[in-house]
Amino acid sequence: MEKSVTQENATPPVIGQRFRGFLPVVVDVETAGFNAQTDALLEIACIPIVYNEQGLFVPGESYHAHINPFEGANLDRRSLDFIGIDPFNPMRIAMAEDERSALKRIFKSIHEVRKQQQCTHAVLVGHNAHFDLGFLQAAIARTSTKNQNPFHSFSVFDTVTLSAVMFGQTVLAKACIQAGIDFDGKEAHSALYDTQKTAELFCYILNKLSPHLLDTFLADQ
Repeated sequence: MEKSVTQENATPPVIGQRFRGFLPVVVDVETAGFNAQTDALLEIACIPIVYNEQGLFVPGESYHAHINPFEGANLDRRSLDFIGIDPFNPMRIAMAEDERSALKRIFKSIHEVRKQQQCTHAVLVGHNAHFDLGFLQAAIARTSTKNQNPFHSFSVFDTVTLSAVMFGQTVLAKACIQAGIDFDGKEAHSALYDTQKTAELFCYILNKLSPHLLDTFLADQ
């Protein structure tokens, strides 16, 4: 009798087989304002989306950095109070990186996942994704890290649109609740927490949609 393949021996598919060779990477930034050119980037978190052994989309390893404000950066007090970050807290300063070091470290990790998943580029996934992409691109320009940047320059997958289609909701917390995902409002506005929840929500939606419908929808993004 032919021996069946066990689940432990099964090889997960790679993301390069989907999304035209793009690796979806969920990104969230925390900033000291809304102007990507003048306001400080204070925190960034990234989570690639991969397959598990059952062929379901799941969040991969997270990459995260606290970032020191760039020289001359604007720090809007209302924004700082809203996100609950004190850029000058001694504990934060002790673990924060400059923009260039943080981006190079995170980009290197994303490139490694991209190669493992046989993808040509990464595509940014976010809740209001163009906000995150704008701040990321501004930081890339300031730090001359364009050659290390794994992300597509303008294409994004936005969970606001996906959530509106799936749940009739555009607010992250409300969409997560509709999906049965725990969401702690006290933890919100931490880049890592928001990225984790956005990644869980994105995977939930991907796994619920049929592959044909999903590919058609994302191809139009």
